[in-house]
Amino acid sequence: MNDQWMIRGVQFLNCNCAWGCPCQFGARSTHGFCDGFGAGHIEEGYLNDTKLNGLSWILIAKYPGEIAEGNGRMQAIIDERADGAQREAMRKILRGESTTPGATHFYILTSMASEVLDALYAPIQVSIDVDARQATVKAEGLVEARGTPIIDAFSQKPVRAQINLPDGFEYTTAEMGTGTSKVTAGLSLELNDSYGQFSIIHMNQDGVIR
Repeated sequence: MNDQWMIRGVQFLNCNCAWGCPCQFGARSTHGFCDGFGAGHIEEGYLNDTKLNGLSWILIAKYPGEIAEGNGRMQAIIDERADGAQREAMRKILRGESTTPGATHFYILTSMASEVLDALYAPIQVSIDVDARQATVKAEGLVEARGTPIIDAFSQKPVRAQINLPDGFEYTTAEMGTGTSKVTAGLSLELNDSYGQFSIIHMNQDGVIR
């Protein structure tokens, strides 16, 4: 592994678990299986000499049981604005290639998948405000998703909660929210008011940069 890469930006994730997601603590998932997707926007990034600034991605994953049990299926959607070199760089990062084993969630998710579908290239619109717990993601005809704060059932006011993982392989601190998503790509899923996660993403081939 000789590639050197880094990405810094924002990320939104929505999966079928209840708010808080037991998987974040090494517990069994809420429903015994995992359907989820993540979307991100790179503010600054590169793989070797290939700049990735301004590009967005979507990563879809489905596991019939717990992620650690494997047999997952995955597919990436990459910003169509990426040129040939950028597409290959994004593909390698999202598939966990050129990455220290176990160092990133990209590596772990792919290592637990038995099928990785070919990446799709499409116009992607991503807007993520981590502190406000707000996100919108759209890839025409493929993905439409929205993330919002959790609303307190009694006060009807937004609730703020965080998960802090000082040694996490995806983030150090993530804001909790709720997400609703519909995906009709090579993999399909539909989520309604389930676990939403908003975080800064800053990592390289060796893991999260803190």
